[in-house]
Amino acid sequence: MAGEQSLSNEQLAGYIDHTLLKPESTRDAIEKLCEEAKAYRFATVCVNPYWVGLAAKLLAGSGVGVTTVVGFPLGATTTKAKAAETEDAIANGATEIDMVINVGALKSGLYDEAEKDIAGVVAASGGRAVVKVILETGLLTDEEKVKGCELSKSAGADFVKTSTGFGPGGATAEDIALMRRTVGPGMGVKASGGVRDADACRAMIAAGATRIGASSSVAIVSGGQGSGY
Repeated sequence: MAGEQSLSNEQLAGYIDHTLLKPESTRDAIEKLCEEAKAYRFATVCVNPYWVGLAAKLLAGSGVGVTTVVGFPLGATTTKAKAAETEDAIANGATEIDMVINVGALKSGLYDEAEKDIAGVVAASGGRAVVKVILETGLLTDEEKVKGCELSKSAGADFVKTSTGFGPGGATAEDIALMRRTVGPGMGVKASGGVRDADACRAMIAAGATRIGASSSVAIVSGGQGSGY
């Protein structure tokens, strides 16, 4: 993708979902996350469902979206449960839904079931929120990554995403390139898990990412070295 290496740190902010998904995260931490997102103009904050209402209130009118996670982090809940989570999150103000694919169904070759699971969340979103499908690439072979991308696309999702940040491994440029080749130019690809500095962000964007999930977002845009998601 031409020009990605010349992206300034400030320009990178528009690619980033500023993420805080630790179970012990406090209200103060979520408030700080939202203030940082407004100050640096990140694309969205990414928070657990409990915090969606607060984040939506704090970010109202700011242009920063609210991403939340569904079926997180294992992807092993039922489609009905994922759909209910999605509807609840949107009612509370979520603008983007990052759902975990049914990894076990995918790895079992139960492709119809895995696709229906994604389609159930897409249907529950009703076009009111962007739907991203987390593949958890660290658990998959390359063939399974390709299949997961294909199922996500055919089910009507808007993005495919590498990782939850709670599984093995994280985003790699090689996986991003594979995912981009599979879904083509019209679908989003999100790199998440271990993206901790500006150079890593640029490498992911060069490989085909259109969104970055990171908890080290402030360090990234201010030129530092972060740690975490």
